[in-house]
Amino acid sequence: MPGKRIAVIGAGISGLGAIKICLEEGLEPICFEGSNDIGGLWRYEEKTESGRPTVYKSTICNTSKEMTAYSDYPFPDHFPNYLHNSKIIEYLQMYAKHFHLLKHIQFLVCSVRKRSDFSCTGQWDVVVQTEGKQESYVFDGIMVCSGLYTDPLLPLQDFPGITSFKGQCIHSWEYKSPEKFQGKKIVVIGIGNSGVDVASELSHMAAQVFLSTRRGAWIWNRVWDYGMPIDTVLFTRFNAILNKVYPTFLINSLIEKKLNARFNHDTYGLLPQHSHQATFSDDLPNHIITGRVMIKPNVRKFTKTSAIFEDGTEEDVDVVVFATGYTFSFPFLENNSTVLDSQCSMFKFVFPPQLEKPTLAFIGILQPVGAIMPVSELQSRWAARVFKGLNKLPSVSGMMADIEKKRKKFAKEYRNNSRDTRRVQYVDYMDEIASEIGVKPNLFSFFLWDPKLALEIFFGPCTPYQYRLQGPGKWAGARRTILTQRERIIKPLKTRTLTLVQPLNSVTLKIYPLSKYQVSKQYY
Repeated sequence: MPGKRIAVIGAGISGLGAIKICLEEGLEPICFEGSNDIGGLWRYEEKTESGRPTVYKSTICNTSKEMTAYSDYPFPDHFPNYLHNSKIIEYLQMYAKHFHLLKHIQFLVCSVRKRSDFSCTGQWDVVVQTEGKQESYVFDGIMVCSGLYTDPLLPLQDFPGITSFKGQCIHSWEYKSPEKFQGKKIVVIGIGNSGVDVASELSHMAAQVFLSTRRGAWIWNRVWDYGMPIDTVLFTRFNAILNKVYPTFLINSLIEKKLNARFNHDTYGLLPQHSHQATFSDDLPNHIITGRVMIKPNVRKFTKTSAIFEDGTEEDVDVVVFATGYTFSFPFLENNSTVLDSQCSMFKFVFPPQLEKPTLAFIGILQPVGAIMPVSELQSRWAARVFKGLNKLPSVSGMMADIEKKRKKFAKEYRNNSRDTRRVQYVDYMDEIASEIGVKPNLFSFFLWDPKLALEIFFGPCTPYQYRLQGPGKWAGARRTILTQRERIIKPLKTRTLTLVQPLNSVTLKIYPLSKYQVSKQYY
């Protein structure tokens, strides 16, 4: 008996994972991708195209490879821990080839509508258009994997005088490389990851870069204590428990002390108004201390040739870069409140609660504090089982109650900042979805029967492979992959073999004094 037909919209990291999961569950996926290749956001293109996500040429992933991988397909051990966008694409191509995904992808534009008998069948009409011709397909389920970064947010109304500004105005979505900004004076508005990355890179070419921020931010480093990737150290089950046990103010205080030990955020003009605001940058403090980047408050208004900031200072500028984030939309989906309401309400950020049949799932339409790839893959595993009828959703009232509970929590934590309403904590959310399908690791059982593995699961990084140890989709290679994950972290770092037999220390120097030449010869 043929499996249900599932339409996957988008062939980026979420879409590729969704195709693979559908095949794993015996479903029949067809993926519709509007561009001419896979990779979505991570595929670098020299030219931007409306409605398409993009990265700039130097983009590096902010999550490390072991935390970012699909749950049954680790990155090659020689890949660096933090990956350039070209390496992400290489990995996605390997993944697609290994699981034979490409034959299920059509590079077409589509629209999606409920069928007239949807209340009975839960089916959808998908219309695709290519070379001027339209074709219609019927599907039993839809997985929307189009991502969050398609529509740049350009709040020009918040900046008086911008329409009379004579210089160049762009959104960070349009930025590709710094060469054409040689010798310019540039103001970058926004202190998220993109804003800080763009400001840091531009500072190598520009005459001066001003980084304007309304709220400030805590600046985190990719490299944590002892040179380890930060997410492999912080995102552990042990730390997740500590976060629940200790009061929030104490955790925030410890984190702030740690971050200020690297550089004082108050002194550098970056201290945020609210402690949750976090940005990744390895370079920003260096550019500030050398004067290449100057931190400024919010822009009050623009003149024809300058920016006037809220502290009354005025700077001549040639270019304005708006790193002001994105909105998301689903133009291919029918505009129907029974499909998706004005607040884009989704049960656990996946299922619209008002649909008569649970045959529409949104995959990867959220912002985890951590890697998106394993999160979207786990969402796909849940959605596929709901489509098959193996998992049931709560009642509409039950789903809406859960949604409202989360909204109240976000309003309290993020001060009603609309950009944070889809933010989730990595370990907590992964466990929440894993519990829906019975794949959350049973630590008690592992401590009894496999204590070595249990210790790594509990104290080690909460890597995606943990969700392949048991239950539906169990992978035979999960245990070995978890127990060797530290080796894969270390391998790309050890590119120089050290041959020292005994480390040099002060005691050795006192007993066996060496000349300057002998020391340098022994160590270099």
